[in-house]
Amino acid sequence: MKTTAGIARPIRNGVRPRPLSPTTFERVLAYGSILLLCAVLVAIVRGHSDWNRVSVLVWLHIATIGLSLALTPLLLLGRRGVRRHRVLGYVWVASMCATALLSFGIRSGNRGGLSAIHILSAITLTQAPVLAWHAHLHRVDAHRYTALSLVAGALLVAGFFTFPFGRMLGRWLLA
Repeated sequence: MKTTAGIARPIRNGVRPRPLSPTTFERVLAYGSILLLCAVLVAIVRGHSDWNRVSVLVWLHIATIGLSLALTPLLLLGRRGVRRHRVLGYVWVASMCATALLSFGIRSGNRGGLSAIHILSAITLTQAPVLAWHAHLHRVDAHRYTALSLVAGALLVAGFFTFPFGRMLGRWLLA
């Protein structure tokens, strides 16, 4: 039996499974999440004079997304298939779902209505549980594809768009 990253993965039906070690794309996503987390933290520090004007809902949203950003490199670069990965993965899924739910209460950027970014929130609310379900059933390829899609789309692309267009974190970061 061939082992990858310390975990035995048998060859089934003549098909060798993908290695569990991080791919280049996963490394890029992991480092992207670190950079985005750093940008968020710098923006928060720079915006300290406005903290009292930010609603509790927005602070909760920032906290849950910060947790997701912090966990992403640990999950993408760490050992897979071990208890630590499973526990952190479930925390990540819960944090992403909380972030998405909280986002529906944040409507100041679109005159009180939902914006296009809320589409990513709806996708996250459907796909994050699917991610956990794939992991539970040991569907490694489906789990990996769903995880990378969520990190790239719902975490990094959505996170990037919190900075331009005069949004709060962008004003704080670039002030």
